[in-house]
Parts: sequence; C-alpha cells; structure tokens
Amino acid sequence: MKIFLIPFVSIFFFSCQQKENKNVKVNPSNQIVSKKNKEENKQIGDTIFMNFKNEKGLLIAEGVVDSIHSKIYVKFKNEDPAVLKATIIPSTGKGNIRFNQIIFPDKNSDGPFGMDLEMVLKQKGNYILVIGHSLMADNPYWGKFKVQLEHKKG
Repeated sequence: MKIFLIPFVSIFFFSCQQKENKNVKVNPSNQIVSKKNKEENKQIGDTIFMNFKNEKGLLIAEGVVDSIHSKIYVKFKNEDPAVLKATIIPSTGKGNIRFNQIIFPDKNSDGPFGMDLEMVLKQKGNYILVIGHSLMADNPYWGKFKVQLEHKKG
C-alpha cells in the first residue's frame, strides 16, 4: 500500500504546482474602468493613501479596522499652510474609534483626538493620521468607516 501511496502523493503535488497559461486580451473599455479605480483613495493593508480629491475638494476614503489591522494610517501631502478638518464616520454610526495621533513631516506628533480633528498645518510635506480605538475605553471598534479630510489654505 505504501508503494502506491508515495507516487500518488508526488503526482498530486506536482500537478497542483503547474502554472496556467492565461492569454489576457486587453479591451479598451476595461482600461477606462481601471483608470477610474486608480483615482480612488483606497485602503491597502493598514494604510490609506489620500491622493485624489472629489468634486467638492474633499479627500474621502473607506477603511476597515479589524483584528489584523487595529491601527490604520492615513497618509496625505500638504503643500501650503492650511487648516485641516478631519472626520471619522463609523458605518454603525457610533463606536470606539478615533484619531489616535497625527505625525508631522518633521516626525513630531500630537494626539490623541476624537472622531473630529481640526488644526493648522504649518509644515510642508507628508502627514500621517493614525486611526484606531481608544485604549482607555471598552469594546474596541471593528468594522468599516469613512474618513474625510478637508484642508483649505489658511
């Protein structure tokens, strides 16, 4: 029985590892869809890159806090002195979620804050907002949320 089992298992593993040859045809209409998707602010892993403003001039993205990604990092760039207004909107309406910290381009930081944040950005460069739950409160928030950033020249 062992004699038959070893070759069978070997063939099974080799057949599972063979690569498929897929011929993908590019359709011009698919390229338009992919360009639209690139112009969204999306969460990748534990980071949301805020690169695209909507028609109202706001940076908006959806994110997810879960047991794997208990802190979400929202990265955005500031070119001129501005006033930042940031808001977290949990999908459930309320929850133990907040802006834990803001990291400035010179690597200094400030925080914690609540679900709303308003401050003057004096430095030019890349900022990071850290979103997570309050360690001082019970029931950490797990789930979807929206984050909205508005920065106007001040």
